[in-house]
Amino acid sequence: MKISDGHCPLNPGERIDDLQRDGYVIIQNPDKFCFGVDAVLLSGFARIRDKDCVLDMGTGNGIIPILLAAKTGADSIVGLEIQPDSADMAQRSVRLNNLEDRVRIVQGDIKEAVTLFGQQSFTAITCNPPYMIGQHGLINESRSMAIARHEIACTLEDIISQGSRLLRECGRFFMVHRPFRLVEIVVLFTKYGLEPKRMRFVQPYADKEPNLVLIEAVKGGRSRVTVEKPLIIYRKPHVYTDEVLRVYKKQTAEDVKQRGDL
Repeated sequence: MKISDGHCPLNPGERIDDLQRDGYVIIQNPDKFCFGVDAVLLSGFARIRDKDCVLDMGTGNGIIPILLAAKTGADSIVGLEIQPDSADMAQRSVRLNNLEDRVRIVQGDIKEAVTLFGQQSFTAITCNPPYMIGQHGLINESRSMAIARHEIACTLEDIISQGSRLLRECGRFFMVHRPFRLVEIVVLFTKYGLEPKRMRFVQPYADKEPNLVLIEAVKGGRSRVTVEKPLIIYRKPHVYTDEVLRVYKKQTAEDVKQRGDL
């Protein structure tokens, strides 16, 4: 187990959730925001190398840095979050998992990220940004949830422009977003010198249209993009496909069969 023996108090409304990955846990508050499958899929899509210096932009409660620490050998992972309450929650989760030597949470504005960290400070960036523009969709009464879902504190261009300056040459930018904004994403990536290299659409079911897209772009990369086969989330209602279970690192029916338990 990774859980620290030290005292890590919970605030009202908070709970500790098991990530079902090598004993890692996370503090969450359902009244503010809880991570979704999109964050987990991004952590599986991102090709993080040993020795990488990673920045997660808009880290929320720190789910992506914690998952990357569990899944990869990255040297250092920084989570940047504008909301003080969320940043504090993320930092307490880092301590709870004894990850202070690898993961650091910084409370700050994405629009000022280059000032905070300096140009070309990272070899990889991940981002699960707000999907909605302005008044698109219903804005939740909770400001915390509204900032997480709508471009209130920053825009997509803020994220990509700052990310490009933060990355070293040949650095990789990994993002999850909605397909309806794909053209805008590609245009902004190329505008700021980030060449889309890999893309994967995510479908809720095999017969449904994609509702997420995972994208990797490389700073200064050559013009060539690979579109991977779609990732299907559910094989039937409330039952994940084996591929998604492997991203979560949960046991699949085939895993059990190979061990001879079936």
